Formats: sequence, structure tokens, C-alpha cells
Amino acid sequence: MEALMNTKQAAAYLNTPAQTLVTWRCTGRVKPPYVKLGGNVRYRKVDLDVFISAHTRGVDDSES
Repeated sequence: MEALMNTKQAAAYLNTPAQTLVTWRCTGRVKPPYVKLGGNVRYRKVDLDVFISAHTRGVDDSES
């Protein structure tokens, strides 16, 4: 099983401030998938990779 990242680690992986992830979670404006364990929020790398792919713009898959 892959290790779970905390908000700071996930933010570093996404190259965004940790507070941005907190804001996205709280407002629901942007919805990166996360796991809630008790009061702890954790992120799986595989979910963040899918999130990145889903939000990638300007790439034409027909050219690959």
C-alpha cells in the first residue's frame, strides 16, 4: 500500500501552497480527492496524478 501524504506534502507535490489545498477542500471550488481518517486529511499520490490529468488543458491526445 502506498504511503499517504499530509496536506503539506501534497501541496509540495502539486507545487501549490498548502493553504490553497485547505481552501479548495473547504469551499469545494476545486475538488482534489482526499482521504479523511478521523480528523486527519491525507492524499494518495495516485489520486493526485489523476487530478492533475483531469485538469490538464491544451493537450490534444490524438497527436500522441
